[in-house]
Order: sequence, then C-alpha cells, then structure tokens
Amino acid sequence: MDARSMEPDLVQAAAIAERKAEEWRRAAAEITAVIEGEPQPVARMASIACLLAQRFPHFFWTGFYCRDPERPDELVIGPYQGTMGCLRIPFGRGVCGTAAAERRTLIIPDVHAFDGHIACDSRSNSEIVVPVIGAQGCLLGVLDIDATAYGVFDATDAEWLERILSDAFGEYRRLLG
Repeated sequence: MDARSMEPDLVQAAAIAERKAEEWRRAAAEITAVIEGEPQPVARMASIACLLAQRFPHFFWTGFYCRDPERPDELVIGPYQGTMGCLRIPFGRGVCGTAAAERRTLIIPDVHAFDGHIACDSRSNSEIVVPVIGAQGCLLGVLDIDATAYGVFDATDAEWLERILSDAFGEYRRLLG
C-alpha cells in the first residue's frame, strides 16, 4: 500500500477524532453548567453520570464508586445509570479496585482479558475507570463506564473524563460520610 492510498483513511480517522473531541467539549460544557454552584458532591456525581449516559448512548453503565470513609480500602456504589452494579469492591480487585489502588485511569478494550475482572453484568465488554482525585491528592473514588462493544474507549475519553472530574471534585476531601 502506498502513502496516497492510505491518505483517505488518515483523513477519515482525523475527522472521526475531531467529532469525538467536539462531543466531549459539549459534554464538559453541559456538565459544568449543570453542576455550577452545587456544593453537594453526590448531586454532582448523579448529574455527571446522568449527563454522560444521555450524551453517549453506547455507554452501557456509567457511575461512581466512592471510597468508603469507614472502610478506606473499599469502594462502595454511588450514583449510577445502568443495570445493577456491584455494591462493594475492595482496592486492588477488578478494574475499579485496581484503578483506585493505583490511582490511575485504566482503559480496558476487553474486560474478559483483564485478570481478576469482576463481572457485575456479563454484557459489559470494554471499560474505562478514572480515579476521582480531590483536595490535596486524596482519592475520593472512581468513575466507571462500561460498554457492550469491545475497544470503545481511548486516550481522548480518558483526557476529557479526567478533566471533567478534576473540575467537579478537585476541592473535596471526601464524597460520602
């Protein structure tokens, strides 16, 4: 294949990436407008989960797991949109517990290939989990988004979700309790 035959594919990929970034810009602006002035973190979480689920219909499950103030090495279910979630997840277990323990975003193109994946719903096939970091670097919880298709999430999703969560929760010391 020569460079000229690859050029249309690159142009198409660039256009798709730009549309995705524009959709994220709109989502971030909408979330900011809705939660502006709302001091209650659970209301912010519920609004973010709802708005993301509505804007991105390919998100099968969208929600938060919060660090339990009474069991600081466990996540407990928070506001979400989707089917029944796991009620508690220990740090280091599954994608959410691993993201919490390591305090880093995890993009999993095939959850079935992730060692120790917790199948809250067997229809989930790909996942992104983003830590929610608050004031002075404290871990507040994670945002978990699942999709039924494989390979849905990428660095663009991670970048925008990290930005949205930082703006929404950067001043908090904890979400529950």
